[in-house]
Amino acid sequence: MIPEELQQDPVVAALVARFPGVVLEAKNDLGELSIVVDAARILDVCRSLKHDEKFIRLSSVTAVDWLPREPRFDVVYHMQSIERKLWLRVKARVGGETPEIDSVFPIWRGSDWYEREVFDLFGIVFRGHPNLKRIMLPDDWQGHPLRKDFPVHGYKYSYAQEE
Repeated sequence: MIPEELQQDPVVAALVARFPGVVLEAKNDLGELSIVVDAARILDVCRSLKHDEKFIRLSSVTAVDWLPREPRFDVVYHMQSIERKLWLRVKARVGGETPEIDSVFPIWRGSDWYEREVFDLFGIVFRGHPNLKRIMLPDDWQGHPLRKDFPVHGYKYSYAQEE
C-alpha cells in the first residue's frame, strides 16, 4: 500500500510510472523513505534507481528474518543519491525452502561482499553472483546463524581428539 502523500514523492512516483504494480508498499518514517518492491523485478528497479534516479551509491545489503511470516525474509538495500542528497531503503521479500533473489552485482559491483555476507548468515541465494560462497564462517559450517530458527547457543560439536 502506498499512502497518498507518498504517491507524490518523486522517487516513488517515478518507479510506479516505470513499473506498474512493482512497488508494493512505501512509507516514510522519521524522514527515511522505504519502498517494498516485487523481488522478481529487483534488477529492473535497481537499474532504474541507479541510472534514472541517480542512486549511484549502494551502502549496504542486508536481510531480516520475519519467521513465521511467509515470505520469510526481507532483503534490504540501502542506497544514496549524492547528487540529490537523498537516502533510500528498498526491500524485497523472499521465502520458501531455498530463498533466492537476483544479484545486483551487475549494477553495483560493491554489492559483492554484502551479498556474500547475507548468503552466509541468512542462507539467501543471490542468482548470478560471480563468487557466492561463505565469507565469515568456515566452509563446513552447518546452517545460517542469523536465521531465527538457528539454535541460540549454536550447535554442539564434538572436539574429542582421536587416540
